[in-house]
Amino acid sequence: MFRYLTAGESHGQALSMIIEGLPAGMSLSSQRINRELARRQRGYGRGGRMLIEKDQVQITAGLRHGQTLGTPLAMSIENRDWLNWQDIMAVEKKPSARGKRVVRCPRPGHADLVGALKYDRQDFRDILERASARETAARVAVGAVAKVFLECFDIALGSWVTQIGAARAPQLTGAVKQLAARAEKSDVHCPDEKSAEHMRRAITKAQNAGDTLGGIFSIAAWGLVPGLGSHVHWDRRLDMRLAGAIMSIPAIKGVAFGLGFQAATLAGSQVHDSITYHKGASNGGFGRKTNHAGGVEGGISTGEVILVQAAMKPIATLKKPILSIDMSSKQRSAAGYERSDICAVPAAAVVGEAMLAITLVTAWQEKFGGDSISEIRSHWKTYQKYLAKR
Repeated sequence: MFRYLTAGESHGQALSMIIEGLPAGMSLSSQRINRELARRQRGYGRGGRMLIEKDQVQITAGLRHGQTLGTPLAMSIENRDWLNWQDIMAVEKKPSARGKRVVRCPRPGHADLVGALKYDRQDFRDILERASARETAARVAVGAVAKVFLECFDIALGSWVTQIGAARAPQLTGAVKQLAARAEKSDVHCPDEKSAEHMRRAITKAQNAGDTLGGIFSIAAWGLVPGLGSHVHWDRRLDMRLAGAIMSIPAIKGVAFGLGFQAATLAGSQVHDSITYHKGASNGGFGRKTNHAGGVEGGISTGEVILVQAAMKPIATLKKPILSIDMSSKQRSAAGYERSDICAVPAAAVVGEAMLAITLVTAWQEKFGGDSISEIRSHWKTYQKYLAKR
């Protein structure tokens, strides 16, 4: 089964990834992965780190002549900023007095304090370097591989931003494919240009105030079949697994499917999706007139678009820092400052796509199984024939 590990610190030498469970015979290139990495680095409100890094993946194992071997896939992404942090983040040698850069004052809203208490660290840098959202570059690389797998079965993904701070886009209409395509042309990843301008102004205002902003984004997957996930155990429910994957992204504080929290304010007749039937159509001819459920019912995919919303809190590192406690003196002090973004909601949407893709690959493999991409495709085709006869 598809699973992965990442390793690396924000200012360490590199980010490393290992993926296990990829089928043999899947075409893959570093260029395809690099396109996803570049998408993550874009966005109005990003910080100076994006001017330094130009993320490029190096595939070091598991690929031969552009095809997966069925063995673990190993990848790495060099941190260019490592050149400026070699003394501070040295792996073995002791740092010079100048290179210690000890962090003693934790940032509210970050993992600094709780991580240091849990792992018995005196320098908060031992925590913040790994807790940094820099790690999500590794997840996007893994997600890019997952997307390539899903493309073998005509499944596509996209995302868009609906709100940054108080600047909110109106109810967006149209096919998710078009919304995602329009969002790709926007530096705030919003498909509505008028709303995008309000978002830019909000980010600029926060920047001038030394503050940060969060927001809301949507991610979608289309081309799926009914039957992914299961109702029989809590940990096999597809929506549970998707929610957990999205919540694992740093700063995400809420996840909703379809109507989400709005469903709690409406009558059942306004919420549940009536079932339709068109003989000869895909998915056995069964469909939904609406998609208020967001593509999942009873923990199982319906075959409709999977639509997930995620709420991201403002970034915890502020140029105008919040008060905290100096761990040496136990006196009130301004929280430590690390170079950061003003707003990373557009980037978080790309990370959300990666986590959605990774989760769907696992569910797909559970459903269709196989050690090669051709074997999995054969099982998928058989299932399509079964659905056509229902």
